[in-house]
Amino acid sequence: MDVQVEIAREAGAELVAAFGRLLPQLSRSAKPLDLTAVDRIVRCDTNTVLVARAHGEIVGTLTLVQIPVPSGLRARIEDVVVDGAARGHGVAGLLMRVAVRLVREAGARAVDLTSGADRASANRLCERLGFAVRDSSVYRMLLDG
Repeated sequence: MDVQVEIAREAGAELVAAFGRLLPQLSRSAKPLDLTAVDRIVRCDTNTVLVARAHGEIVGTLTLVQIPVPSGLRARIEDVVVDGAARGHGVAGLLMRVAVRLVREAGARAVDLTSGADRASANRLCERLGFAVRDSSVYRMLLDG
């Protein structure tokens, strides 16, 4: 499968439709995104939305978040999702390698991501790409609304 990765520069019907198809494959609780929501994500200064295309169609996305803080540039990979029909063809790995190259070029010392313990293939991919499990505690506070 020939796959190209590009940065999404603007929101449009194609990207909204792609998120509509891909996001439910990532999360059962994520709400559908409309054009306004996708535009907000793409235009956010801290985000870089990568899209993977095969045969001209978006088959995967990754959101790279880079935040300058006093201790240095922080980078996180978020919401990596590949369409079920395109899995097993290296799409997620390609998206992640492009993201790592971008943060390296930006001067970050590290890039973080989280993956659920039940996502065995995703965790193997992370390890193959050089990510290591970090001895850390992740805390979350659920907010109303």
